[in-house]
Amino acid sequence: MTDRPSTPAAPDIFAALADPTRRAIVEALRAGPQPVGVLAGGLPVSRPAVSQHLKVLTDAGLARATARGNRRYYSLAPEGVESLRRYLDTLWDDALAAFARAADEKAEAKARE
Repeated sequence: MTDRPSTPAAPDIFAALADPTRRAIVEALRAGPQPVGVLAGGLPVSRPAVSQHLKVLTDAGLARATARGNRRYYSLAPEGVESLRRYLDTLWDDALAAFARAADEKAEAKARE
């Protein structure tokens, strides 16, 4: 059972990651699937608060819940992480292209001197 099948949008992901508790949850989930109780044990917030943060992360496409018996285990959603990576790659590509343009302009200006 997966909570979010669609590909998440970068603005949703950034909004979800804006909160330090949610970033801490994402860091914890890097170790693998975990139930709310385990996640809450490592955070300075209540178990219900962790559940609310997990809902935000799930809605943003960064986390997913899988039922195992009567427990739900949360894990990182690869498609959400991939969406974020693709967006960051476009920023990096834009920065590299701007750097290349600036270097070309400087070289042309130097050649004209």
